[in-house]
Amino acid sequence: MSTDTTASVSTHILDTSAGRPAEGVAVQLSARSGQRAQYGQGGDWQVLGGSATDADGRCKDLPAPPEGTTHVRLDFAVEPYFENVAKKRADAQQDAPANRDSGAAGVFFPEVAITFAVVPGEHYHVPLLLNPFGYSVYRGS
Repeated sequence: MSTDTTASVSTHILDTSAGRPAEGVAVQLSARSGQRAQYGQGGDWQVLGGSATDADGRCKDLPAPPEGTTHVRLDFAVEPYFENVAKKRADAQQDAPANRDSGAAGVFFPEVAITFAVVPGEHYHVPLLLNPFGYSVYRGS
């Protein structure tokens, strides 16, 4: 929950290759304070905590960034999710071909890091649209 001096953050993930929410993806929230005008200027990243997406692909229980936060980063550990999806598919269809061009581990993007600027008193909902070979994010409501 945001206050006049802090922001709040929530997220959800939709696996666009399956057309359903991505359940069980670990999400970590980090924050830093400092000058917003120049990239890389500001304090060190402070890990605030994390969660995992629920059956609806949502993380509703991320901690609130501390007062003075100017940048927030969401780190999504998507490799274990896609490995689990691939295993379920392989179990269901033993003769199915493997994903092409997927890299050594079978996952092209093993993690996704999204950094964005925040202002006190605002809520930021950041959806991640995900598939094995790409992703997209936007500021939701």
